[in-house]
Amino acid sequence: MTGPETITTDGVRDDPGVRQPFGAAYRRLWSAAVTSRFGDAVRTPALALLAASLTRDPRLVAGVVVAGQLPPLLLGLLAGVYADRWDRRRTMATVDGARCAVVAVLALLVLTGHVGIGALAAAAFLLAALGALFDAAAFAVLPAVVPAGLLPAANGRLAAGTAVAGGFVGAPVAGLLFATSAALPFAVDAATFAVAALLALTLPSARPARHVTPVTVHHRPSVWQAAGDGLRWIRRDRVLLRITLLTAASNLAISGLIAVLVLYALEVLGVTEAGYGALMASAMLGGLAGGLGAGRLATRLGTRTGLRWVLVAQTLALVTLAVSRHPVPGGIALAVFSAGSTTWNALWSAYGQRNVPAELLGRVGSAQRVVGLVAAPVGAALAGLTANMYGLPPVGYAAAVVFAVVTSAAWRVLGGNARSTQQPEDPAGVVLRDARHQFPVGKVAVEQAQRPGDE
Repeated sequence: MTGPETITTDGVRDDPGVRQPFGAAYRRLWSAAVTSRFGDAVRTPALALLAASLTRDPRLVAGVVVAGQLPPLLLGLLAGVYADRWDRRRTMATVDGARCAVVAVLALLVLTGHVGIGALAAAAFLLAALGALFDAAAFAVLPAVVPAGLLPAANGRLAAGTAVAGGFVGAPVAGLLFATSAALPFAVDAATFAVAALLALTLPSARPARHVTPVTVHHRPSVWQAAGDGLRWIRRDRVLLRITLLTAASNLAISGLIAVLVLYALEVLGVTEAGYGALMASAMLGGLAGGLGAGRLATRLGTRTGLRWVLVAQTLALVTLAVSRHPVPGGIALAVFSAGSTTWNALWSAYGQRNVPAELLGRVGSAQRVVGLVAAPVGAALAGLTANMYGLPPVGYAAAVVFAVVTSAAWRVLGGNARSTQQPEDPAGVVLRDARHQFPVGKVAVEQAQRPGDE
């Protein structure tokens, strides 16, 4: 006997009583992502430890961190363009091959004693830049290997797998490897990239499909013109625009909380230094639970309703965290909040993957990430200033207030009357450009974006 049929907010019907297989291609994609994330988790703390062993100048150590944070913000839109122009499977494999080479060279420099802060910063920048391209391609390739009705669950399982590989396995292993040899974490990371590249090559070909036969063009549009297509699509899609702006607003609070979390845990919650790891483990467990439960939540409530209730749960968690002065309720609150973050990411990713045309997925996904990243440093800076002027407790209250405002807004703008509406720029439709042709796909895009919701 099967359960009642449900219709998601983006018009995809799911039958919760029928178990749909994810397929071998998804399992290989999942394996590639998890393997790569394990390598990242091994490399990242090793990079910080290596920087600290080379210099005690906090400006130089911070410079290595900043070098790894800038590329997604500066190059994210360009990464989306190339993810939409190139075969995504080959892009993922090539990028992981390039990252393998970068980390292997870094391991060799460390082993021979020729590494310096400049080399660490350059490696961090290159790896992050390549990572932006990989993320754009991976986001866009998922709908090619997973049925539309399983996208929330597929995104959630990816998040859960990478959380386990990064938090529970990779991070503890990193310190042991570095203690054995400073070059060993980077050698392991290079090996994981090589494995991930080989797994990516086994995926089905994922060259972006075209809706219609291309028409002749008289000029070659610039890459930046193509990059703007992702932002323009988000601007015209009401639901996607609202989700993107809500994500950016949420990141103000999230990044601010993360920026002072260690101090907040030690001084406000009363966590001991030995117990801080347990507190972080509770947050990771929450993220794992959220990833595994995202698909079920989307099936029961629908995407937009699910997103609204996720924000309600996160707001209550932040209120609990703000008023707590003990590690136990604080740890529970962090676990609930982390579960909500993972679920939110899985649901909004699935919405875009369902409703954005295949040839735009890389650009739209990258545009969403860039908009969210813009808010992150602002939130971190504000939290630092607030803590310096008024102490740490106001940061917790401010985060709760921000999420309360975001939740209130989401309850209105993601309600049952919200519709994903795309309006063509001219009667012939929106013209999407790539390096060789112009593709008038407005009519098809409008029909796809205007599918009825479930609420």
